[in-house]
Amino acid sequence: MSIVYLACLLVSLAGVLALDLRHRLFLGRAPGPALLVLGIGLAFFLAWDLLGIGLGIFFRAETPFMTGILLAPELPIEEPVFLLFLCELTMVLACGAERWLGRGRTGRA
Repeated sequence: MSIVYLACLLVSLAGVLALDLRHRLFLGRAPGPALLVLGIGLAFFLAWDLLGIGLGIFFRAETPFMTGILLAPELPIEEPVFLLFLCELTMVLACGAERWLGRGRTGRA
């Protein structure tokens, strides 16, 4: 039992959140709608995972880097943290690209 993977996910999530808030990309620009989008994304991907687990498509691989704590059969505690990280990173990249491409077209922010 180890918390290495969970700790790496949390540190990575904290880094993306720091960039997001510093540059007002997603959560930093509109926290209410952003939290709603993150919640919907997390719920969608958790439902997707649970469906895949129920159909026998997804399963948990044993590694020495994970806590071993399960939220449901075959659903480790690290999975929702990873999915939240994935959703936040995707939105930060999309909002950052939108800003960067918009700045190139107009010459200003």
